[in-house]
Amino acid sequence: MSEPTERTSRHGSDEVWQIDPSGPLRGDVEVRGSKNAVSKHMVAAMLGDGPSTLHNAPEVGEVGLTAAMLEALGIHVEITPGEITIERSDEIRPRVPEEYTGLNRIPILMLGPLLHLAGEAFVPLVGGDPIGRRPVNFHVEALRSMGAEIEVGESGIIAKAARLRGSRITLPYPSVGATETILMTAVLAEGKTVIKGAAMEPEVVELALFLQRMGAMIELSPDRRIVIEGVERLRGASTWLAGDRIEAFSYLVAGLVTGGEVRVHGCHQDRLVTAITTLARMGARFEITDEWLTASAPDGLRAAAVQTDTHPGFMTDWQTPLAVLFTRAEGMSVLHETVFENRLVYVPALQKMGCEIEVFAQCLGGPACRYHDTNAKHSAVVRGVSELRGADVTLPDIRAGFSAVLAAAVAEGTSTLRGVNHIERGYHRPFEQFTSLGLKISRQT
Repeated sequence: MSEPTERTSRHGSDEVWQIDPSGPLRGDVEVRGSKNAVSKHMVAAMLGDGPSTLHNAPEVGEVGLTAAMLEALGIHVEITPGEITIERSDEIRPRVPEEYTGLNRIPILMLGPLLHLAGEAFVPLVGGDPIGRRPVNFHVEALRSMGAEIEVGESGIIAKAARLRGSRITLPYPSVGATETILMTAVLAEGKTVIKGAAMEPEVVELALFLQRMGAMIELSPDRRIVIEGVERLRGASTWLAGDRIEAFSYLVAGLVTGGEVRVHGCHQDRLVTAITTLARMGARFEITDEWLTASAPDGLRAAAVQTDTHPGFMTDWQTPLAVLFTRAEGMSVLHETVFENRLVYVPALQKMGCEIEVFAQCLGGPACRYHDTNAKHSAVVRGVSELRGADVTLPDIRAGFSAVLAAAVAEGTSTLRGVNHIERGYHRPFEQFTSLGLKISRQT
């Protein structure tokens, strides 16, 4: 693996960022391919006979992690700036080392491809950000219905299958990860697979299109239904990764939070439809072209009530920067999280910085969701305009990290952010991007 992958992991958890209030953030940001898509494409590429190339790839820690796991399996990965090439070797080692336990949720997606390539597999237990349960049962039951023998143990998942076959699978919830697991398994399974209740996020569709380029037979049908007809083999393919809609939204909000204006390139309007309207209701004004979009709020911001949901609803990953934006809007705003029960894990860090946020177990700001009869604190009420103050905070996950940077940019006094490796795991060169926008930021060790 080449230097860009090493770069994404060289800044460890001991590094901190020091941020001083910086005034309005202004300038241009070019977003790369989606962090949530690139690693899934890398896994899919292992199914092809021949090399696959991913263009517009971001330099994020997730790429390095996925590449290391693929290399451990016998998959060659070559990374150069903006480009990743993956090619399968003749010998596959069907075991993802246990050292990758809990680092991200990619290993579970490798089960189906490894069963096709080796007839057996071991993957460690999934992990990732502490935003709520990421149950593997949807993945496991889907694979079992396709003929896999699976044992879930304390250290990981063991699977065997002489030949996988198509199946009719109904997902209890439109899980992105489970839908991707089924897609990457069904494309080489014998016969037809029908997924009912499938996730239809842009990143899922993007993965389906990549698999289709590799020779897969995939049909997207109405009512969250995907039909896959298995083929004998897939070939390598090349694709340009679409711009990261989470990153694009985050930088648009960075401009609004600080009273500035950030022009975002590389992410088309159609990936941000719901986000744009949500911000416009709060008083943001947009300028949108085929090349870029930008938002400003010259007349200030209004409070809002927002509920997250599966696509095409308001994306759960958008709500962390939105919570900081709520502190800049006059009045009481309400946020109702319906996708992950512990997504509000970032709130204590923002409270420490002066954000006036209260969390509740009740469903606020929208109809009752699947967490309405649980103890999960999944709704938040945010009061604006809050006077924020600098603080020393530890970041629990990727999106929380970005939101803390936004709060620090408008806080009174210096902020020290620890655990910034989370931000670099999910955003393309965030330190350089923020610096270019005028943020007063420095690295400390």
